[in-house]
Amino acid sequence: MKRFLVLVIAFISFFSVQAQEINCQVTVEAQQTGNTKLSIFKTLETSLQEFINDANWTQLNLDDHEKINCNIFINVTDFDSNNFTATIQIQSSRPIFGSSASTPVFNFKDNQFNFNYTEFQPLDYNPNTYSSNLVSGISFYMYTILGLDADTFALQGGQKYHEEARQIVNTAQQSNKKGWRASDGNNSRFRINSDLLSNSFSKYREALYIYHREGLDVFHKDPELAKNKIVESIQLLREVNNSRPNSILLRTFFDAKSNEVKQIFSGGPSVSIKEVVNNLNSIAPLYSKQWAEISY
Repeated sequence: MKRFLVLVIAFISFFSVQAQEINCQVTVEAQQTGNTKLSIFKTLETSLQEFINDANWTQLNLDDHEKINCNIFINVTDFDSNNFTATIQIQSSRPIFGSSASTPVFNFKDNQFNFNYTEFQPLDYNPNTYSSNLVSGISFYMYTILGLDADTFALQGGQKYHEEARQIVNTAQQSNKKGWRASDGNNSRFRINSDLLSNSFSKYREALYIYHREGLDVFHKDPELAKNKIVESIQLLREVNNSRPNSILLRTFFDAKSNEVKQIFSGGPSVSIKEVVNNLNSIAPLYSKQWAEISY
C-alpha cells in the first residue's frame, strides 16, 4: 500500500512539473493569397496553437491564472506549394497584482516571417538543431515573451530565457531566412535579442521591473507610490533613449503601453505630470497626440 501511494505521488509530481506556461490564441489569415479555402491554413493554425500551448518551455509549475496570455496573428500574403510569405504579430500580457486587470507587456510585428510548411508536418523544438524557420521563429518569440514576463517580476529575471532565445538566433543563422542576422535591420529578431542582452539596455529591463512590480502591482494598496514608481521607470527609459534613440525595445514598449500610460497619468494622485509628458514626447513622439491628452 505504501509503495502504491509513493508511485501515485510520483506520477502526480511528474505531471505537475510538466505543466504548460503559455496560453496562446493563434490566428492564420490568408485572404491576400486568394486561396482561403485551402485546409493547410487551418491545419497550420491548429498545429501552431497546440505546439505553443502543449510545449514545456520552462521547468515552472504554473496555475492556469498564472500562465502568460498571448495572441499571435500570422498574415500570409503569398503561398506557393509549401512556401509561405507572411508577417507575424505577437502580443503578450500579464496579470496586475491585486486586480482582475491585465497589462500588455510585448507587442511586435515581424515583417520578415517567411517559412516553409507542409500540411500535418510535426512541429518540434530542439535548442541545438535548426529544423525550420517556422519552429525557430515561434520558439524565439515564446522565449522572448517568457523573458520579458520574468523581467517584470524580478530584476533581470528573464536572463535565462533571453539566453535561450539567443541560442535560437545563433542556430537559425545557418538558414537563408531573414531576421536572424545583424545585417537584417533594426526590426529583426536578432536586434530584439541582442538589445535585451546588451549592457546598454540594462536600464530598459530595470524600467520593466519598476513599472510593473513596484508600480502597477502596488496600485491597489498605494496609488501614489505606484504612480511615482512609474514616473521613475519612464525616466529610466528616457535615459536609455538618450543613449540609444529610437531603439526597437523602446518602440515595442510604447506600442504595447501607450494607452495604459495615458490612462495612468490622466487621473488619481498628482505627480509631476509636466516632466512626465516631456519625457514621453522625447521617447515616443509617435504617440504625441495621446500625451497631449494628459492634463497638467
